[in-house]
Parts: sequence; C-alpha cells; structure tokens
Amino acid sequence: MALDDATAATLPRHRAEAMIAFAADVLAAEGLRPADAARAAELMVEADLTGADAHGIFRLPQYVRRLRAGGAKPQPDITVRRLAPAVAMVEGDNGLGHLVMSRTAETAVEIAREAGIAWVGARGSNHAGSGAVHACLPLAAGMVGIYTVVASANHMAPWGGTESLLGTNPLAIAIPMGEADPVVLDMATTVVSYGTVKGHALRGAPMPEGWMIDARTGEPLTDPARSHEGILLPVGGYKGSGLALVLGLLAGPLNRAAFGRDVVDFNADDRTVTETGHVLIALDVARFLDPAAFQAEVARHLADLRSSAKLPGVDRIRTPGELRAERRRDRVARGVPLPPALLSLLDRLAEEAGVAPLGQR
Repeated sequence: MALDDATAATLPRHRAEAMIAFAADVLAAEGLRPADAARAAELMVEADLTGADAHGIFRLPQYVRRLRAGGAKPQPDITVRRLAPAVAMVEGDNGLGHLVMSRTAETAVEIAREAGIAWVGARGSNHAGSGAVHACLPLAAGMVGIYTVVASANHMAPWGGTESLLGTNPLAIAIPMGEADPVVLDMATTVVSYGTVKGHALRGAPMPEGWMIDARTGEPLTDPARSHEGILLPVGGYKGSGLALVLGLLAGPLNRAAFGRDVVDFNADDRTVTETGHVLIALDVARFLDPAAFQAEVARHLADLRSSAKLPGVDRIRTPGELRAERRRDRVARGVPLPPALLSLLDRLAEEAGVAPLGQR
C-alpha cells in the first residue's frame, strides 16, 4: 500500500535514479555481481515508483540482513529447465527473488513467443517485492502477465482458524494497452499486505480496525507493534482464505517449494533458506487477435465503466492500474517520498557498506 497523499506531501523526495544507484551499490557491497545488483535495485525501486512503498527500498535492510546471515545467496547460479512446449521451471539457487523473477519473466516471454502461452514456475527463490512489478514484465512484449507467489511468511489463518498457516499470497494481472496505461490488478489475499503493517510500525502509526485480529481473542488489533500476536484478515472473508490456499498450492507444492507449516518467516529468521515458489504466466495477445484491436476494445469498455453512474459521495470510478500509473508519473517527475525513519535505516546501511548515502546522490 502506498503512503497516503497527505503523508507523502510532507516528506522529502528522492530521484529514482539515485535510489537505484544507492540500492545497487549496497547490494554490490554485499557480494552481488554488479549487473545483478543493478537489476535487483531497478525492480525494487519500480515498486516505490508505482506506490507499493512497503515492497520497494523499504525492504533493502531486510534483504541485506539475509545476505549477511546466509539466508540468501549473493551470487546464485539461476538455471532454467524446459519441461514441456509451454512449461518451464526456474531454479533460483537461493538468489534474491528479484533476480529469480527477472529470469522467470525472460523465460516466460521467450516461450510464449513460441507457444502463445507460457507457465513458468520458480523455486529456490526469496521475497521479490511487489507482485505487479513482475506481472508487468511481459507487457513490453505485448503480453498479458499473471503472477502469484507463496508469501515469505504466514500471517493468515485458514477460515475459522487461529493458526497462521497461510500467507498473503497475492495475485497480480497486467494487461497491455500499447501506449496507454496498462490494466493492472495487484491484490493480496488479505485485506492488506504484511509489509503495510511493517510500514505502520516503522512510522509509529496505528492500524485501522479490520486489518488484523488478536489470534487469542478474535478482537480487533490496531497496534502494529503487537502484530506478532495477531492474524491478518482475508479479503472477502472465506473467499480470500480460499484464494490464498489455492494460489499457494500452485506456487508452492506444484513447484516443490514451501507452503503451510513449511514456510519460513523471513521477518523473524534471517538464516534459514525460505524455498520460496513463484508462478508467472505470459500470454501472447497476438495469438487471439490484432493487439491494436484488443486494446481499442478494452479502452471502450474501460471508458464505459469510468463514465457509469456513481454512488452518492463518489467523485470518480477508477479501474485497476489507474492510480498506479498516475503515481508512477508523479514520482518519476518529482521523486519518491521516503519517511525519516526509513532514511535513517538507509543511512546506516550506507555507512556499513561504505557507500555514499542516498541524501548525497
């Protein structure tokens, strides 16, 4: 979830190029190959540009801790196994999730060019940030991207339970629209991601009711410092719980990756290998119809939706990806707002890594 507009307006902004260079320098200092460090930093900051503030450079200190503790490998040997004409598996060798997903997207696009569609699983991976960032990677090839992952910690119980056995297991779908903004749905299967809870904890801001409940009492939990005592609520009640379950089975057991009790909480454990599994599907629109004709038809329907009758008090009907695209344009032009508490953490990283701090770039 993005910082709210009122909060963002009060914060200093930083150029995306400076953030990418900073993150790349820090990762390189931790042993990543320069090209890998740059690619991971680019995908990380893309989350910040599009408003997924809890999944961008906010996560850099956590990634560094895992690299230092041996929980993730700085120089993985990421390989691809072709399993069928339209199916492949990426073996991540415990590399950073951004690097594993970059290779996964390249593979999916390559296969979809041949077969029209690709289902590419990934295993031996790690936390990879924003799902929409990876779902959008096939867009440049004129392809639909569909992404899911077993989240890097369990924060939700099966419907009616109290044990955290399910992750926020997101679903992201990106539909190409040529020169226009793509249609992008990016949703956790919980009301909010746990990264959003961590963001509230960093800023010392209370959570609204409806995000978490106390696992012992079922009462609303609004103090993010007590989040370890609670469970996140699923979106749509039992439907969100069911969606998290089936998405997790496709990204987990189907890939021989972690799910359920086997998931390692990477928020609490920097050393244990997480065995994270992802799925990326790429679909070549041109196999169905001329892409321009498809985009025109989608645009027509989106216009109908946006201009449809509104409920009282509603000033605008938005479609998936609109706010994301607006925020990206704003942040590319004006920079990314970063809270002081996060800047302090990044300054400490800079000192430890022996690189120039973000504020001096």
